[in-house]
Amino acid sequence: MYQSLDGERWRHIWLVGDLHGCLTQLASSLRDAHFDPWQDLLIAVGDLIDRGDNSPGCLSLLDKPWFYSVQGNHEQMAIDALENGAELWRANGGEWFDALSAQQRQAALQRLRRCRRLPLIIELRLAQGIHIIAHADYPASRYAWQQPLDWRQVVWSRARLMRNLQGKGEKIHGADHFWFGHTPLKRPLQFYNQHYIDTGAVFGNTLTLIQIC
Repeated sequence: MYQSLDGERWRHIWLVGDLHGCLTQLASSLRDAHFDPWQDLLIAVGDLIDRGDNSPGCLSLLDKPWFYSVQGNHEQMAIDALENGAELWRANGGEWFDALSAQQRQAALQRLRRCRRLPLIIELRLAQGIHIIAHADYPASRYAWQQPLDWRQVVWSRARLMRNLQGKGEKIHGADHFWFGHTPLKRPLQFYNQHYIDTGAVFGNTLTLIQIC
């Protein structure tokens, strides 16, 4: 469930919101940011696939040494569909997989299987603090390394965001910053030490790319 990264290994570190196949937008944003794959790191908040025009291309980012991601609910739906034949994935943007050629499908299948091993939570340690990256929520009042959690809430829950929007939120203790995607917003939002950076690039809005060091 957890993966720890020592942020001091990289020159700069960037976080990106839900990609959903928007590889062209990502490439443009990285170019504008002068991202250097030899020195910098990019971490995604999950949902690399579905709905956009290049899900296979976004999946191929998993091959890059400068790219890390947590697992999102769309990766989870894909895993369930491939293992159990569930149709929820295709009803939520997974139909791109059936349109691939046999060769493309095999490559995508191998990468989707690798999504099983993606962490649900990345702990990024920097000199100036600890950053926690998860797809939808960290469903506890305090962060602790390897703390057991309900994985469904980590990849699906909007309860904390709804409480924040209603003015009923609170700080999560145990780390300095928490970064989430999952819910498309018009602009990035911050509540206490929680940052929500899915700005719905696949729906025509901007892709959020944030440098944290």
